[in-house]
Amino acid sequence: MSRAQPNEIYLIDCNETEHAEAILALFNDAIVNSTALYDYHPRPPESMQKWFATKQAQHCPVIGVVDGQGKLLAFASWGAFRDYPANKYTIEHSVYVHKDYRRQGLAKKLMDELIIRARAAGKHVLVGVIDADNSGSIALHEQLGFTHAGTLAQIGFKFGHWLNAAFYQLILNTPEKPVDG
Repeated sequence: MSRAQPNEIYLIDCNETEHAEAILALFNDAIVNSTALYDYHPRPPESMQKWFATKQAQHCPVIGVVDGQGKLLAFASWGAFRDYPANKYTIEHSVYVHKDYRRQGLAKKLMDELIIRARAAGKHVLVGVIDADNSGSIALHEQLGFTHAGTLAQIGFKFGHWLNAAFYQLILNTPEKPVDG
C-alpha cells in the first residue's frame, strides 16, 4: 500500500473551531492503535473544549501541519510538566501524525517549531515522555539533540503487556534571567 504524499504543507496555529475534530481523531487513533497514549478508551468530542481551554489558559501553542486543502495531517503542543511553580520553565510536549503521513518529516517540522517557540517563550527544558518501544520517536528526539534522562519501567499496562516510559529532555539556553516565584 502506498502512503499519501502531501504536495504542499503549511504550519499553522490550530484553533478549536477548525481543528478540534481532526485533533480528536488523531488522539483517538493513538489511543486505539498505539501506546503513544496510555488511555484505554477513545475520548468523546466534548473533551476537546476543555483541552483547548487549558491550552489557551496556559499559553500553550497548538501547531498543526495542513496540506494545500487545509486537511490537518499532524499537530504538536506542549503543556505543564508537573504543575508546580518551580517547574514553570519546563514543558512536556507531544506530537501526533496521521497514520497515512508518518515518516515524511512532519514530526520534525513540528518539533523544530516547538523548540523555536519554547525559546521565544523563555522556556528552559522540553520533556518528551515516549513509550520505550517507540524507536522512531526516540530517534527523532535524539536527532534534535534530546538526551535520555531515564526510563520508568512498567508504569503502564496496555495491549496485554507492561509499558515503559522513556524520558527525553532538551535543555535550552533560555530564559536569560530566570526568577523564583
